Amino acid sequence: MTEGNFVDYVKLFVRSGNGGKGSTHLHREKYIDKGGPDGGDGGRGGHVIIRANQQMWTLYQFKFKKHFSAGNGEHGSKNRKSGSQGDDCIIEVPIGTVLRDTKTNQIIFEITDNDQEKILLEGGLGGQGNWHFKSSVRQTPRYAQPGLEGKSLQITLELKLLADVGLVGLPNAGKSTLLASLTSAKPKIADYEFTTLKPNLGIVENYNFQSFVIADIPGIIKGASSGKGLGHYFLRHIERNSILLFVIPSDTKNLKEEYSILLNELKTYNAELLHKDYVVILSKSDLLDSELENEYAQEMKSIFKDIPYLIVSSITRQNLNELKDLLWKVLNKKYE
Repeated sequence: MTEGNFVDYVKLFVRSGNGGKGSTHLHREKYIDKGGPDGGDGGRGGHVIIRANQQMWTLYQFKFKKHFSAGNGEHGSKNRKSGSQGDDCIIEVPIGTVLRDTKTNQIIFEITDNDQEKILLEGGLGGQGNWHFKSSVRQTPRYAQPGLEGKSLQITLELKLLADVGLVGLPNAGKSTLLASLTSAKPKIADYEFTTLKPNLGIVENYNFQSFVIADIPGIIKGASSGKGLGHYFLRHIERNSILLFVIPSDTKNLKEEYSILLNELKTYNAELLHKDYVVILSKSDLLDSELENEYAQEMKSIFKDIPYLIVSSITRQNLNELKDLLWKVLNKKYE
């Protein structure tokens, strides 16, 4: 998937169908001059339905089509025949999509399970035909109910990626290179900040056909939780990851401070992120000699006492297999 095809934020205008009118028909037949009212009911307007589709990974299909309308119900007819219901408008979205009311920014609901369906807007009810209003006093009512109008709403769709492992780190920490080394994904890689502007997904294949999904999230900077840099546009993707893999490069000026910056931005954005499982790696170990590598190993041992950590290199593939095993164990709660 190219970067331009990954769309994770769109605004749509949706409208449910109008209900059909009830009929005011009076029964007429040979030898029956005044058969009375027999107008049928109007059909219900179509619903707007949101449906999950696990084959979709992006909101790209909404890049060019932003208006969706359900069908109107048909009017009632003679012989108490009801009008047909309007066609429902079914909008398929990826799992992990959050729907908000654009005006209020309130969450309407979230789509979290495959084939999950929810009615976003109900269609207008059809009007009752005139035969409903017949009585001993009113033998031939010549009126019927009009159908109710459908509802309209402007909504915002936000996609929060569902991945097993989310890569977290400052810009140019080596996350994209790591993703390319662990998976068959081909993210954009360059030696400058914010090379990654959209999340990238890859599948890590381990032993015995074991596999899990890893997501490369655009780099975090100090102040990202308040919207600085790419801000909330990428932090929301971290919320649905089972494990957060902190990537800190070996050329960092201060390992502990860099880790604290990342941790603080996550905490400020959503304190619940602190309850996830963490793994920390020092990347770009190919830039280190054996002495510096030993110093870093000692420093990481003192900082990450209760957190699993590794020193890796995506270039030389140092400890990449060990990293796969570690992530698999943490995902399955087997880490000791």
